[in-house]
Amino acid sequence: MAARGWDELDVLLVSGDAYVDHPSFGAAIIGRALEQRGFRVGIVAQPRWDRPDDLLVMGAPRLFVGVTAGNMDSMLNRLTAQKKLRSEDQYSPNGEINRRPNRATVVYSNLCRQAFPGTPIVLGGIEASLRRIAHYDYWEDHVRRSILLDAKGDLLIFGMGERPVREVALKMRDLVKTMSPRDAIRSIRDVRGTAFVMRKGEWESLEPSRYVTDGKTIILPAFEEVKDITSPEAKQRFAEMSRAFQYETNPGNARPILQPHGHEAVYFNPPAFPLTEAEMDELYDAHYARVPHWSYEGAKVPAFETIKHSVVTMRGCFGGCTFCSITEHEGRAIQSRSEGSILREVREMQRAAEAIGFKGVLSDLGGPTANMYKMTCKSDDIERACRKLSCVHPGICENLVTDHGPLISLMKRVREEPGIKRVMIASGVRYDLADQGKKGGQFIEELARHHTGGQLSVAPEHNEDHVLQKMKKPGIGAYERFAERFACASEAAGKEQYLIPYFISGHPGSTINDMISLAQYLKARGMRPRQVQDFIPTPMSMATCMHITGIDPLTMQPVHTVTDLREKKLQKSLLLYWDEAHHDLAREALIRAKRGDLIGTGPRALVPPPPRARKHQVSKEPARGRR
Repeated sequence: MAARGWDELDVLLVSGDAYVDHPSFGAAIIGRALEQRGFRVGIVAQPRWDRPDDLLVMGAPRLFVGVTAGNMDSMLNRLTAQKKLRSEDQYSPNGEINRRPNRATVVYSNLCRQAFPGTPIVLGGIEASLRRIAHYDYWEDHVRRSILLDAKGDLLIFGMGERPVREVALKMRDLVKTMSPRDAIRSIRDVRGTAFVMRKGEWESLEPSRYVTDGKTIILPAFEEVKDITSPEAKQRFAEMSRAFQYETNPGNARPILQPHGHEAVYFNPPAFPLTEAEMDELYDAHYARVPHWSYEGAKVPAFETIKHSVVTMRGCFGGCTFCSITEHEGRAIQSRSEGSILREVREMQRAAEAIGFKGVLSDLGGPTANMYKMTCKSDDIERACRKLSCVHPGICENLVTDHGPLISLMKRVREEPGIKRVMIASGVRYDLADQGKKGGQFIEELARHHTGGQLSVAPEHNEDHVLQKMKKPGIGAYERFAERFACASEAAGKEQYLIPYFISGHPGSTINDMISLAQYLKARGMRPRQVQDFIPTPMSMATCMHITGIDPLTMQPVHTVTDLREKKLQKSLLLYWDEAHHDLAREALIRAKRGDLIGTGPRALVPPPPRARKHQVSKEPARGRR
C-alpha cells in the first residue's frame, strides 16, 4: 500500500482459500474485476479465526469488506460423505487442513465486525450463494436459516459475482460522499444478483406473484415451515420451496424472491445477467501473476497444481443435473470467451513458463463441461422466456444450437500455436451432445486424435433409467453410443485409449438392488471404476431436497432415499466389487438384498465367499482324492 501511495483500501476481501492470483480462484478474479474499475483492493487469505489481528494489517476499507469461504463450501471442503475429516485441503498451502474454520463465511463475518465496527460486510462466493435461502445442512442434519442472517451480513451477492460486485462498489463510491458506509449499503436494494434483509414492517404487505409477468414477488415457505425435517408437513413445504426457487433462476424471466424468517425476511433480487463475450474477455485478460502468493515460500497449493497449465474457455451449464450446483451458482446460460482472449492467455502462459513450470502441454481446455463452448439458444427471445430447468433433459431441446464448429476451431488454433506441444481436454465431456449438431462427429474424431492422452473422463453416473431420471441424466444408451464412436475414432487415429466413467452411489432413487444391477452391468463389460462418488447432499440442489424429504420437487412424487451412513457405504462397495478391500461390505450388501447367489467363484459372482468359507471348500478336495 505504501509503495502504491495508498492510505487506505476501498475494498478488503477475506477468503478461506490460499491466495493464488489466477482466474480459476474466486478472490483473485473478483479482486481484478474491482481493480479494473479503479478500486483499491486488498486480500486477506485464510486469517486466524481465534482473533481479528490478521484482518487489521491493511486497516479498515473505505467501502466494504467482502467475505468468502473460498472456491468450495467450507463444510464440503473439510468433511466427507461419511462425515469424516478430509486428509487434505486442496486450497491450502501443501494441502494443510485446519487452515480455515467450519462455516467460514459466518466465522469471518463475526471477525470482521470485531475488527471494523461500522464497516459494511458483503457476503459472496459459492458457500454464500448456495446457502442463501433456508437450506439443509448434511453435516448437522438439520435445516439452517439463510446464511445472510446467520452471518449478519449487510448484503449477499450470489452467483459468480463480478457484475453485481462492481455495481455495488460503484454505487457505494458515490453514496459514501453524503452518508455513512452502513447507511449507504442499506440503501442499495436494486442490484441484480444480490440479497438483503428486510426488517419487521417492511415486507408483510407484499403481494405474492401469481404469474411470471405480473411484476410481483415469489414468497417462499417461511423458514419456520420447513425447518422440522421430521415432519411430513415440513417436508412437503421444503419440496415446494425448492421447486419454486428452481424456476426463478433464468435472469430473463426470474421474479424477485422473499423468504420470511420469523420477524425478518430475506429479499432476493433476480439473478444477474450473464456476462457477454467482451466482458468475459476483459476479466480473463487482466494481468494475473498466475502463481500462489510469494509469502507461501514455495509451498504447493494442490488445487493450483491441478489447473495451473489449463485454460478456462467458458462458464455455466445447461445440463441441470439434480445433484450438481453449477447451474445454481454459474447459471444455465453458457458464457464463453473469444478465441482471441484464449490465445492471449496461452501466450501469457508461455511468457511465464519458467515461473509456472509450463513446458508447452496444456492440461485442459474447457470449463464445467468441455463441449458446451459457445452453445446457445437459437433465439434470445426464446431464451429469455424459457422456464425449462434443462436444455438436454429429458431430450435435447430443439432450440439449442449444438454446433461444435467453434470448439473445433478453437482446439485447432490452440494446438497450432507456436510452442504448444499438446492440448489435453480433461473437463468432462457431455457425451449426449458430442455427436449432435454440426460437426458433432468431427468433434469426437478431433478429441480422440489430438486431445486425449490415453484416458478421457465421462460421467454416465448409473445404468438404471429410473435413477438417471432422478439425476436428470440421459439413459445409458447415450453413453454406450459415445463409447463406441470414441473407440472407433481412437482406432482410426492409431491409438489405444480408454474412457474413465464416473458413477454415483447412494443417489436419491437408487436402492441396493439398483446398485447390484449397476455392478452386474460393469462386470459384464469388464469395467472396474475407480471414480466413484458417494452422493453428498450439498446445499440447495434438487437431489438434496429429495434426500431429506423423500419427495421429487419437480413431480412432487415420493422417491426412495438413503439417509443411513451404513447403507451409503454398502451401496458404494458394490461399485468397487472388484477391490478386495470392499469385499466384506459388498457381501453384506448382497446378503441384505437376498442376493447371496452373487457371492461365490462362478462367472456370475460379484464377490468371492469369505476367506474362511473358501478355505473350508478347498480342504474337502484332497480328502476325496485320497479315497
